[in-house]
Amino acid sequence: MTFSGSNFALIGAAGYIAPRHMQAIKATGNRVVAAMDPNDSVGVIDSYFPDSAFFVEFERFDRHIDKLKRRGDGSAVDYVAICSPNYLHDSHIRFALKAGAHAICEKPLVVNPWNAEALKDIEAESGKKVNTILQLRLHPSIIALRERVAAAVAANPTAKFAVDLTYITSRGAWYFASWKGAETKSGGIAANIGVHFFDMLLWVFGPVVSQEVDRLDWDAGSGTLVFANAEVRWFLSVNADHLPDGVKAKGQRTYRSITMDGDEIEFSDGFTDLHTESYRHIMKGEGFGLDDALPAIHLVHDIRTAQQSGSTSPSHPFADDRQTAAG
Repeated sequence: MTFSGSNFALIGAAGYIAPRHMQAIKATGNRVVAAMDPNDSVGVIDSYFPDSAFFVEFERFDRHIDKLKRRGDGSAVDYVAICSPNYLHDSHIRFALKAGAHAICEKPLVVNPWNAEALKDIEAESGKKVNTILQLRLHPSIIALRERVAAAVAANPTAKFAVDLTYITSRGAWYFASWKGAETKSGGIAANIGVHFFDMLLWVFGPVVSQEVDRLDWDAGSGTLVFANAEVRWFLSVNADHLPDGVKAKGQRTYRSITMDGDEIEFSDGFTDLHTESYRHIMKGEGFGLDDALPAIHLVHDIRTAQQSGSTSPSHPFADDRQTAAG
């Protein structure tokens, strides 16, 4: 039977997020023909693509992709899915484009905004597209929120919303010993766990007018973002001690909340399938590209490099004694 889907290569097959990409590739009728990761703990591939070639050395992976390209028998790679550490995204996107394939890269697309600007030239030269995963833009609750805000602003251009964003995703000691704990490799906490939330805020409320960073530590950060029609207080953390008592009592290790004018925006469910939805959009030529990703990349870079106010009265209610204890 002739295969009618697209051929994928996967970089970062042993990563936490890689199985969601494998699932999305399979669900959209495509296949992984080659995968690479320096860590060989990738048995999960057998659940999706048991016939995929696998490499632990990038050089041999590179050679294999080139061989497939030169065969001329339809086995060439059409897309490269990139789930590698953040600081390698730029290099792996360049590899994909130069190999004649479209890139689908996990967030953050790159650590520094100037890397994304440079990728535009390579994208134009190759004729291939850089896609990124901005899955919250596809979440029904977030889409509804955007429409609600747009309608309110259309009716009253001076409308001002008060928003609190809280995201705590507990991580153990391994996190800080890995590349994720190194700011130069991960981009810090704002980029590593917050970039998709900051992208969502930009998508809903538009460009940032001003911002202030109260604190930005190794395990948590907080600050204020002012938009034309909203003021957002944000708090991010990977420290389990920062979880609300009620969440701890249930044995849960993740807490996410968005409130607008005191009302909770419910978006806890529906995350699992958003990668598959992202792939469906990409396959239809509707993926989010470099220009879509750049505003959030600029914002997390600005947060990372901002002078911290060190306010004794942090704006976000979670940021008082929690960050003091974390310091």
